[in-house]
Amino acid sequence: MSSLSASDAHTAFAAPKIIQPAWVIILHWINAVAMILMITSGWQIYNASPLFAFKFSHSITLGGWLGGALLWHFAAMWLLMVNGLIYLALGLATGCFANKLLPLTPSGVIADTKAALTGRLSHDDLTRYNYVQKLLYAGIILIGVVIVLSGLSIWKPVQLQWLTTLFGGYDVARYVHFICMSAIVAFLAVHVALALLVPKSLRAMIIGR
Repeated sequence: MSSLSASDAHTAFAAPKIIQPAWVIILHWINAVAMILMITSGWQIYNASPLFAFKFSHSITLGGWLGGALLWHFAAMWLLMVNGLIYLALGLATGCFANKLLPLTPSGVIADTKAALTGRLSHDDLTRYNYVQKLLYAGIILIGVVIVLSGLSIWKPVQLQWLTTLFGGYDVARYVHFICMSAIVAFLAVHVALALLVPKSLRAMIIGR
């Protein structure tokens, strides 16, 4: 019966790399829940005054009617804003954003996009984002800021007139809000699809277990 060498034993029982710290995981999921509540209630609000020639199915909206949807939307809004501010503060204070998202260069994005499209993009070190991931995560943070600001300008167009004006007026702010929502929905769909493809052995490393 063969025995493991000292180096083999060290490798076998070495603690796995932690891809994300615990606070990122917790705040990430709170953000996800808040966004789902806001999106589905937002679809019900949209149905009351559509921007385009379609409405969302009642089966995928939240609130039942305009008043109920607004209550859900505002409740989830505060959860998202508070949790998002904590996430941004910790991300900046701990250097997590700088470590994960920088450097971000056009040449790096182009090179990794080409590698991804040709199946040559490396995933050996899951603790490091490739340039495509950096662009997407940085972009979704920016979109999150814009959707909150555009939502505030729609919610309080008189009290926050300067903000509504910055977006080009109330009607334009609604379109900006809708476009940002669509981008977030697309991001969530891709994010969930990719997460389901991650092997179970790697999920343990992500949460540090």
